[in-house]
Amino acid sequence: MMKCIQYGHEVVALANLLPVNDSVDELDSYMYQTVGHQIVVSYANCMGLPLFRRKIQGSTRRHDLSYNKTPGDEVEDMFILLKEVKKQIPSITAVSSGAIASDYQRLRVENVCSRLGLISLAYLWKLDQSLLLQQMIESGIVAITVKVAAIGLDPSKHLGKEMSRLWPHLLKLNELYGSNICGEGGEYETLTLDCPLFKYARIVLDEFQLVLHDSNSIAPVGILHPLAFHCEDKLQSASVSDINRTNGFSLENMGSIIDVQTESLEIVEEKIQPSPVALDLAHHEDRKPRISKTRKENTFSISCWLQDSTKVSVDLQEDLKIILFQLESQLKEVGFSWENVVYIHLYVSDMNMFAIANETYVNFITQEKCRFGVPSRSTIELPLSQVGLGNAYVEVLVANDQSKKVLHVQSISSWAPSCIGPYSQATLHKEILHMAGQLGLDPPTMSLCDGGAVSELEQALINSEAIAKSFNCSISTSAILFVIYCSKSTSTSDRISMQEKHNEVLNQNKLLNLKQNHLSGVLNPIFLYVLVPDLPKRAFVEVKPILFVEDDTNNEEVGNDHVMSDLKDGVNPFDSCFQQEKWHDECLQECVVHDRICAVILSVTTEIAEKICYNVNENQIVTTEDKMGKIAKFCLYRLDKVLSQNHFSWDDVMSLRIYFSASSNISHETLSFIIQSKFDEFSEKTKNTKTCAEPIFNIVPVIGCGSSATSMDDVITCELFARKS
Repeated sequence: MMKCIQYGHEVVALANLLPVNDSVDELDSYMYQTVGHQIVVSYANCMGLPLFRRKIQGSTRRHDLSYNKTPGDEVEDMFILLKEVKKQIPSITAVSSGAIASDYQRLRVENVCSRLGLISLAYLWKLDQSLLLQQMIESGIVAITVKVAAIGLDPSKHLGKEMSRLWPHLLKLNELYGSNICGEGGEYETLTLDCPLFKYARIVLDEFQLVLHDSNSIAPVGILHPLAFHCEDKLQSASVSDINRTNGFSLENMGSIIDVQTESLEIVEEKIQPSPVALDLAHHEDRKPRISKTRKENTFSISCWLQDSTKVSVDLQEDLKIILFQLESQLKEVGFSWENVVYIHLYVSDMNMFAIANETYVNFITQEKCRFGVPSRSTIELPLSQVGLGNAYVEVLVANDQSKKVLHVQSISSWAPSCIGPYSQATLHKEILHMAGQLGLDPPTMSLCDGGAVSELEQALINSEAIAKSFNCSISTSAILFVIYCSKSTSTSDRISMQEKHNEVLNQNKLLNLKQNHLSGVLNPIFLYVLVPDLPKRAFVEVKPILFVEDDTNNEEVGNDHVMSDLKDGVNPFDSCFQQEKWHDECLQECVVHDRICAVILSVTTEIAEKICYNVNENQIVTTEDKMGKIAKFCLYRLDKVLSQNHFSWDDVMSLRIYFSASSNISHETLSFIIQSKFDEFSEKTKNTKTCAEPIFNIVPVIGCGSSATSMDDVITCELFARKS
C-alpha cells in the first residue's frame, strides 16, 4: 500500500479473508496467510479506512498454475469479497497485493481483477528481496514474525521478533541455504504492528502464545497466537482533508468492519466477453483477403492482408475483422486454433484507431481460447493505403505443438510493463524467445519515460532485460536479432544517438554478466532498424528482441535431409549467376546458433541496388519493375547461399519478411507478383524449393529500413528466420 501511494494511488478500503473458525490460526491454503488474522481488525482504526472481511468458505481445488473460475475454490471467496467492496465503493479501480515471486498467487489475483474490471497492482513483484526488506525496515514498518518454518529459524528464538532485529540473520540464512529473505518460499510470515500508513494508532501486542506445529529437528514449524492486544493512539492525528477523502463511502463508516457473508447479486462480472463475430463474406466478395504462408511443417507463419487498389476502405474494424476471420479459418483448415499461435504482428494504417483495433482483436484472441497462454504481440502503424492495401495487416507465427511457455503478467509493477489484455510479454517455443514489442514505458506508472527517443530506447532495453531474466537469459548474451522500430517523428540525430545508446546498454550488460560469470555462449546479434509512421502511445521507439534460450535437457542431434546436392558438389546457384564481389557479404548480417537456428538480414541499399543493376544498357528504358526483378533475384539467390552454406533449406524457414519503402512508386501487389515470379524461376532452375500456390514471403511496406539507424534507406530489406526441426 505504501508503494501504491508512492506511485500516486489512494488507498480507500481494506479487504481481508480469514478462517471460518476464529480460533484457527492457519488454513491449508495456497493463497492466503491467515496467521495473525485476529489482529487485522485493528487496521481499520489505525488507518481510518473501512475493512471488508469474509470468512473463507472454499478450499484449494486447483493446484495448477493457471486458473479459471472454479466453484468451491478459495479464490472465489476473494472474488465475492472484492465484488462487495466494489459495489459499496464504485470509485475503486484497482486492487493492491503483495506478491513478490509467487506466480500462483499473482495469476489468481489477476484473474479476479479481470473478472471485476479492476486493475491488479503488484508493486513488490520481482523486486530484489534483500533491498526490499531493507526498504521496509528503513521506511518505518514495524513487523514481527508470527510463523517460522525453515532451516535456521527456531520458534523459541525467532517468533515475535521484529524484522529489524532478524534482518542480519535472514541475510545469513540466504547465504547458507538460499532461503528467501522476504519469506516468499514460506520460510516465515509476519504481522505489521505499525507503519507510516497507521495515522491514528499503532498496535500493541500484550499477550501471546507460541504454538509448535512441527518439532522437525531441521526446520521446526512454530506459530505465534495472539491472546491480547490493544491500539495505542498516536499524538499526530490526520488532517481534515485526509478524513474527507471518502470516495463516496459514508464518514460514519470510516474505520468500520463490514462482514461479507454471501455473494452480492447487484454486480456482474465485468470481464470483457467477446461478442459473436458475424461476418457476411458475400458482402466483402470484392475485397478478398490475400494469404502468404511458409512451408515449414512444425512452426510456420501465415500473413493476411486486403489487396484492393480500387477501393479505399476507411473502416479499420471491418478490415481487421475480415483478416482475423480469414486467419482463424486458415488455422482450422490445418486442425489448429488461436492456442497454436506463438506470436502476432499487428499492423494498422492509423494508430489513432488502436483502441478500436484492440476491441476487434479481443473478439478473436482470448485467454479462454488460448489454454496454453495468449501469444505475444507487436503493434505498429504502416503506410498500408499508400501501397494499395486495406487498413489492417496481420502476421501470425504458428506451432503445431503446445510446448510453448508464456509469460503474461497483467499486474502493474516495477518489474516490466504489464500486459493488461490477451497478449503476453514473451513466449518461449523450442529454444526461441519471442518477446513482445517493448516501448520505453516506466513500469510502475505505465507512462512513456521523459527525455525523448534515447531515454525511451534505454527504458525499452531495461524492460526487455527484465523479461529476459525471467527466462534466465540476457539481451546482451542471448539475443539473436533486434528489430528496432523508429517513429518518423525521430530526428536523424536522435537515431544516431539511439544506436549509440543501444550499443552502450548491451556492452554494459555484457560486463555485468561477465562479473557474474554468466557469459558462456555469448551470441553476436544482428540488427534491423525500421522507420514507421507511428507507434502505440505516440512512442518514439519500439524494440522487438528475439533470443535463444538453450534447453539443457535437449540432447537431440539435429540433422537435415534437405541439404542440396549442389552444395555437396561445391557449387552454389548464386556463384554461377553473380560474379563474386566484396559487397555481396557487406550487405549481409547473419546469426547461426548451434547449427539449429539461422537468422539473416539482407540490406539492399540504393548503392547496392545500382551495383546489382549495373550491367543494364543506359540507353535502354528500364522500368522500376525491371530493377525490382533483378534485385529480387539477387536477394533470393543470396539468401539461398546463406542457407545452404549453413546446412539449412527453404523448408526450414519459419518466416521471411521483405520490407520495402512505400515511396518507391510500386504497389504491394506488383512487388509481390515480381518476387513470386522470381521465386518460381528460382525453383525451376535450382530445384532447391518448390513452387507453391501461396507466396512463402511476407511483404511489409515501411517508410524506411536498414541495418543501421543512421541509414534507413534500403530499397529492399529481407529478414529471414529458419530453424531445423
